[in-house]
Amino acid sequence: MNFKSVLKQARSEGRTLLNEVESKQLLAAAGVSVVRTELATTAEQATQLANDIGYPVVLKIVSADISHKSDAGGVKVGLGSDEEIAAAFIEIVANAKKAVPDAAITGIAVQGMAETGTEVIVGMTRDPQFGPVMMFGLGGVLVEVLKDVSFRVLPLTDRDVNQMVNDIKGRVILDGVRGMQPADKTAICDTIMKIARFVGDHPEIEELDLNPLFVYAQGIIAVDARIVVAAA
Repeated sequence: MNFKSVLKQARSEGRTLLNEVESKQLLAAAGVSVVRTELATTAEQATQLANDIGYPVVLKIVSADISHKSDAGGVKVGLGSDEEIAAAFIEIVANAKKAVPDAAITGIAVQGMAETGTEVIVGMTRDPQFGPVMMFGLGGVLVEVLKDVSFRVLPLTDRDVNQMVNDIKGRVILDGVRGMQPADKTAICDTIMKIARFVGDHPEIEELDLNPLFVYAQGIIAVDARIVVAAA
């Protein structure tokens, strides 16, 4: 999978939002650590992919018409057997059709379950005046509640990235509090820089966010990704 082919496919379908599978696979090709995510169009294929990825897994609806997957009953986590996969596949599709009857369903995303870590977000928006602007902060619901984020305009230097990470008020969480291990800031900085390069290489990208990324004492991995491209 390469960016040009994905962009062409999305535009041919009148989409500006890349689906989660496309987004993660493109980011993985750019060197960003993401949870392996594959597309299944049948329950049998989902089962095969789950065995290949390794249990437990997560299933998510993939549809351009359903943006809030959980609200539509389109997410099942912690699935640990072939039987659970088959049942969850059928249930997710049924839930999606009930929630959004006219939704065009591309398939079901099958992804591995990552160990929970400190949640952060890395994102990008394209400002009409300044161009691509990178964003970093604590992830998950915290980004909405605390709005504790930092911004930098591309291009970025190593110093810029380090300042981004250390500028947020919640950096004490990354340093480790109340017995928590410090988060791997080197991995965070490396991820921000890789995403900045990815965005710089593809000016068609209008928005991008990875939320959350789980950061560990050593390493980092993205469990959700979203990319919006410019219309044709």
